[in-house]
Amino acid sequence: MEREIERVIIVEGKSDKKKLESVLNEEIEIICTNGTISTSRLDELIEELFDKEVYILVDADDSGEKIRRQFLRELPEAIHLYIDKTYREVAAAPEQHVATVLLSANLDVHANFL
Repeated sequence: MEREIERVIIVEGKSDKKKLESVLNEEIEIICTNGTISTSRLDELIEELFDKEVYILVDADDSGEKIRRQFLRELPEAIHLYIDKTYREVAAAPEQHVATVLLSANLDVHANFL
């Protein structure tokens, strides 16, 4: 029997996490970095995420780009998702836009957001 790969989405804040939870139609772990991530916390996360499929969805701003660069360097196999820069923040993006971004990564979203 084939074991299903666990999937994880990394976001910056609690409001981002809430936005994703309202749009997603599947059980998936969502980890908040709380805006920044220390080297020690990043090392812990990398060990924790070793055999999981990881998605990075951070804000289109300087702190989001900093986090994205850290994950590009330390977890190059992670899948990076991007919101449109006009919304700047994941939490500020409309649910329909977030759903489209998640759907593009083959994540299951509630049909009412499509």
